[in-house]
Amino acid sequence: MAARKSSSTVIELASANPGTERLLGELRRRIVCHELPPGARLREQDLANEFGVSRARIRETFGILEERGLIERIPNRGAIVTRLEADKVKELFEVREVLEAQMVRLATEKAPPETWDALIELFGPSMDETLARNDFDAYAEANYQFRRQCIAAADNEVLSNLLDSLYDRTQVLIRRLVLVPGRAQEGIRQHRGILAAMRAGQAEEAERLKRANIRDARDWFTNYQKYLL
Repeated sequence: MAARKSSSTVIELASANPGTERLLGELRRRIVCHELPPGARLREQDLANEFGVSRARIRETFGILEERGLIERIPNRGAIVTRLEADKVKELFEVREVLEAQMVRLATEKAPPETWDALIELFGPSMDETLARNDFDAYAEANYQFRRQCIAAADNEVLSNLLDSLYDRTQVLIRRLVLVPGRAQEGIRQHRGILAAMRAGQAEEAERLKRANIRDARDWFTNYQKYLL
C-alpha cells in the first residue's frame, strides 16, 4: 500500500510545487548513486540553503523519501539514509521467487483469461513513454497493481499474508532497484511475457517466467548492490 500512496503523493505534490519535484529527484539520485550512502544524515537547514527552499519544503520531501523507504527519520537524530543488509536481501529474494511464482500460477489457474486485459494494457506501449519521461513512480504503481491483482486472483489467504509481509520488508530495495538504469525497461519486458502466458491460461509457463523475473532482479541487485545498500 505504501508504494501506491507514495506515487499519488508525488503527483499531487509535484503539481502544486514544481520545486519539490526537482528536490525529490535530486535527493533520490544522490541516494541511489551512493553520493548519500546508507547511514548518511540529511540536514534540513543545509538542504534548504542549497536548494533555496523552506525547511517545510524539505520536510515534505523527507516525508516522500521516507514513504519510499529511502530514508528514515529517527527522534533526536533527524533523517538518515536507510541501511539494508545484503545477506538478508538475498534471502528475501529466495523466498519471493517461490511465493510469487506460486501466486502467479494460482492466479492463472483460478481467474478467467480476460482478468488480465487491463494489466496487459497498463504494461503496453504507453509504459515505454512513461519511462522515457523518467516517471518511475508510475512504473512502481503498475507493479503494485500487478501484485495486488495477482494476490486477489490467487485467492489464498495464507499466501496473501506471507506476501504482504515480504513486500513490507522489500519495498526499499524494490524502489531503489527500479531506479537502476535499464532495470525498469527489462522489468516491463518480463511482465509482458508473464501476462501473455496468464492471458493464454498457461499457468506453468507464467510460473516459470515469474521465477525468472525474480532471479533476474536478484542478479541486478547483486551487480549493483554497492549502489543500492
